[in-house]
Amino acid sequence: MLRILEVVGLVTVQDAGRPGYAHLGLPRSGWLDASAAALANRLVGNGPSAAVLELSLGSMIARAERPTWVAVTGAHSRVRVDRRVVAFGEPVRVPAGGMIRVDLPVTGVRAYLAVAGGIDVDPVLGSRATDTLAWVGPPAVTSGQTLPVGAQVGEPHPLDTPRAPVAGALRLLPGPRADWFEGDPVGLLVAGPWVVAADSNRVGLRLEGPALRRNPAYEGRELASEGMVLGAVQVPPSGQPVVFLADHPVTGGYPVAAVVRAEDLWVCAQVRPGEAVRFRRG
Repeated sequence: MLRILEVVGLVTVQDAGRPGYAHLGLPRSGWLDASAAALANRLVGNGPSAAVLELSLGSMIARAERPTWVAVTGAHSRVRVDRRVVAFGEPVRVPAGGMIRVDLPVTGVRAYLAVAGGIDVDPVLGSRATDTLAWVGPPAVTSGQTLPVGAQVGEPHPLDTPRAPVAGALRLLPGPRADWFEGDPVGLLVAGPWVVAADSNRVGLRLEGPALRRNPAYEGRELASEGMVLGAVQVPPSGQPVVFLADHPVTGGYPVAAVVRAEDLWVCAQVRPGEAVRFRRG
């Protein structure tokens, strides 16, 4: 068991998500920064589908009920076991009764805490991911909660190769409704500049910048709801784009100007409100 003593901000259980339920209105959900979560699992010897804790601009204190290995990756945060500062991005041994503290991140938004054996809450539709749009799956982690941990299945791996820490521009593919905009919407997104809005969340990365204007031929018209994909750049009447993330609605009635490549979506998980976002064709 992992006893949660204190939580600040949003902390959720996440795994690779539950694909295949869009016809029921459920998004895939799952971890936003897939490479960071996968690294945390590898470091403690977990399989690739083991559930982890995702801390979104958050911090937490937990107590391990038995000896275990933990690792924290993603947004760079100070990690302590009892009162000792331990390595970030490496497996750390925690004794029985040991206190694990993950502070608010210094850079980035989302940190991932993996525990050897994985967070073993009951799956919902085959996944332990928390969907914050409809709140399907386990509820958000709160102070005083006890989380079950599975049996350790592998040995920790202290040596691994994390990705490069510098985030690049988000690569864009043309969207299906480019003709709804004046000019070339991909070119307008590339030209920018764009800043992350304060109301961004796991549903979408909201951007502020020069408004994308509707083609006069479509002025006053709206689309019937159509399917939305992960990474879709949807543009509401305000002209301010929204990049759909893991908890996005599965349908929408606003035109999609472009789609962000899946390999680049981890950047959206780690940019803070007020920080700049760049796009490029690709």
